[in-house]
Amino acid sequence: MIEEIHIHDLGVITDAVLPLGPGLSVLSGETGAGKTMVVTALGMLLGNRADAGAVRSGSAKALAEATVRVPAEHPAVGLVEESGGTVDHEDVGRAQEGLVLLSRTVSAEGRSRAHVGGRAAPVGTLGAVGETLVAVHGQSDQLRLKSPVAQRKSLDDYAGPPVAHELGLYREKLARYRSVVATLRAAKENSRERALQAQSLTTALAEIDAVEPVPGEDAQLDAESEKLTNLEALRSAALTAHTALSGSDDDAAGANAVAMLSQAQQALENEADADPDLAALAVRVRELTVVAADVAADLSGYASGLDEDGPARLAEVEARRSALRRLTKKYGATIDEVLAWADDARASLEKLVVDPHREEELRAEGEALRAGLEEHAATLLSLRRAAAKRLAAAVSEELTALAMPNATLVVAVEPAERFTDDGLDSIEFMLAPHAGATPRPLGKGASGGELSRIMLALEVVLSEVNPVPTFVFDEVDSGVGGKAAVEIGRRLKMLARNVQVLVVTHLPQVAAFADQHVLVTKSADSSVSDVKVLTHEERVVELARMLAGHEDSDAAREHARELLRGATA
Repeated sequence: MIEEIHIHDLGVITDAVLPLGPGLSVLSGETGAGKTMVVTALGMLLGNRADAGAVRSGSAKALAEATVRVPAEHPAVGLVEESGGTVDHEDVGRAQEGLVLLSRTVSAEGRSRAHVGGRAAPVGTLGAVGETLVAVHGQSDQLRLKSPVAQRKSLDDYAGPPVAHELGLYREKLARYRSVVATLRAAKENSRERALQAQSLTTALAEIDAVEPVPGEDAQLDAESEKLTNLEALRSAALTAHTALSGSDDDAAGANAVAMLSQAQQALENEADADPDLAALAVRVRELTVVAADVAADLSGYASGLDEDGPARLAEVEARRSALRRLTKKYGATIDEVLAWADDARASLEKLVVDPHREEELRAEGEALRAGLEEHAATLLSLRRAAAKRLAAAVSEELTALAMPNATLVVAVEPAERFTDDGLDSIEFMLAPHAGATPRPLGKGASGGELSRIMLALEVVLSEVNPVPTFVFDEVDSGVGGKAAVEIGRRLKMLARNVQVLVVTHLPQVAAFADQHVLVTKSADSSVSDVKVLTHEERVVELARMLAGHEDSDAAREHARELLRGATA
């Protein structure tokens, strides 16, 4: 349960700490006092969208913070610890409980920050934790109750794991079925255009395959062409350098670098024994002689190798380059780009050309999937109808306790004509307001007060299968008065025996049932609001104000005491 809510600079509330206990807590106050700010704060802690407009005028940011006590095995504990937050564990009697701290700030510029268990966390994590702890219901839920989506969700929640499991299998098969149908449809549509595209790609790929290009081949041939074009100049340069280094074959004794280095080496080595420094220099000259001789030999080999190439090879290279240029003009700036285009074209061609055998396989798979979908949908229909009967009976029983003794909720589950993400059926909640009346859809056959009670009855019933520690109702009694209001108060009190319930109300008949009554008051200039837990006598005064608008009236106060006595009884 929520032990404490701290609100700072949110709406008209500057700073307030709201202590809460088990059972039924009622929040009341004059219109505009800021009651809804408590619900807004809880919404922030549930991960709702941050509204910069809720930040108090002149303040930099608004803060909502809650301390929640849960059993040690509650799912929220695991979620908090998985997110890196801390849970304070305490031994309470024989059981162990945990304290969880949730907080959210919203700046005046609209930026939002969340903390779970004292550690910064994504707003989504805060919402995931909050959903396991608190269920907030406001007047907008009455409108949602009319929508088929909300009605289906309520029924499926009540049906529980059997429907959830079957629905998961159904959706897996539906996704594959839609994929197969889309593939077949695409194969049939625009067949002429697809055939032309396939023919164009086939021709292009045939042209590329005929050339058989190799990655990087264009760059290699460009370099070889440059070499072959300058063959004579290259040979002349190599031979000239060779002659300079080692002389020519016709003049072996002529002056050349190798011969001169050999002379220098011989001169130094003759006197090397006389001086170590000179000996070191002789070694270096010997190394130069060896290097010069090696380079001369390599130049000779290079020149000889050039003799093996010639005009014939140059003609082959130019012909190959021409063939590659025809491809690069059409399909890419380089051969690597041409090859990449070819890979993409082959992938596209596979999609354009539908193999008749493959098409037949897809058609057979689609028929099998549809048959499987119909089986899953029939199972869902059966499970939902069984759950619908139980849900309708349970809610109708609750409505009897809420001063609608002759009203009956009807949950109709009927087959539909087309597959949806939720099955092959339609769900509609209808209300028969009295015996013998024709059930009508909630949007047409129920008043605002009746919707309030139906929503409360549904929540009471659903809490049995999907309980949360705390329920928050924001003016669930809207449009209700008299005996019906008393019965709503009594039912909220009964619900609060097992869970914590916080109710924002304007009805004294509901407030009289509270275990704890919290009053939201505003200053004389309506600029600041404060929160206060009322004593018994202060409750009498507040109930008198809610009854007659005159808290000083003796008659109103006596009526208030009577309400309290009746609620206690």
